[in-house]
Amino acid sequence: MNARPTRRTAAAAAAAATALALLSACGNDNTTPAAAAKVSVAGVQIKKDDALHDALPDAIKKAGTVKVATDVPYPPFEMFVKEGSGELTGLDYDLGQALGAKLGVRFVFTPQKFDGIVPAIQAGKFDAAMSAITDKKERQRVVDFVDYSQSGSGILVADGNPEKIGTLDDLCGHKVAVQSATNQLDLLKSHQSVCEKAGGEQIAIQAFPKDSDAQLALRAGKVAAQVLTKPAAGLTAKKADDGAAFDLVDDPTAPGGYNASPNGIAVTKKLPELTAAIQKALQALIDDGTLTKIYTKYGVASIAVKEATKNAAVD
Repeated sequence: MNARPTRRTAAAAAAAATALALLSACGNDNTTPAAAAKVSVAGVQIKKDDALHDALPDAIKKAGTVKVATDVPYPPFEMFVKEGSGELTGLDYDLGQALGAKLGVRFVFTPQKFDGIVPAIQAGKFDAAMSAITDKKERQRVVDFVDYSQSGSGILVADGNPEKIGTLDDLCGHKVAVQSATNQLDLLKSHQSVCEKAGGEQIAIQAFPKDSDAQLALRAGKVAAQVLTKPAAGLTAKKADDGAAFDLVDDPTAPGGYNASPNGIAVTKKLPELTAAIQKALQALIDDGTLTKIYTKYGVASIAVKEATKNAAVD
């Protein structure tokens, strides 16, 4: 992602610790779904593909599970169903359940601090990770990525979009809220020169310590828009006041958001067959429309990829 948080609140940390204990215990559950069993994800019944199951590494088939690391919470990708509970939800979690059902195994998620995810995969603690991880060349040296989304910065506006904001250029001359010390703030600052060249006024940037503070300014009508990660903007637009508080601006020239980069499922290089099987399973979910339905559930259909690629990052 473009602005992954590096600090947690005490409550979130406590919730993560609770979930770690609960979900780690689940990690030893080697129950494999029956071949004919179907799993429902985002309203779609998903059935095991025998050919994809057969292509899995023997160790995964024997275990019946794929051990997956994730850093919780990071909406809309990974969240706790409720604070203090080990039950997970979110885009990554749902996608993991869909991939597991297609492959005929279980994707067992365990919380892991973000900066420790790749080292934990290298150490053999996990087979893979699903945690909105940006696919980067430097990371490709130690893990392989199956890329499943393109996401960057998005624009959130008040319900009905009263200022008719349609693109980043339309922010020129308006007050815009953003969280301090983020890539989104850098994006707005760098766009000031575009406003000047177009002969318009600069963006009146209003930086706030927390994303929630920026959202309150938008809700109160103190700013025309808020710039934040597009997945977070999409979820906020969908959930706040049951969708009646905000709208997400979808710029057709930047479907994944501004300065979008690929997010990938990180897979251990020790199991290339697992990477290949996940890539094929993801493509199957793309082809039958399941991926779009999962993303739509979280208000971010536009960040879904059209093709399952491997190690798509070029820098």
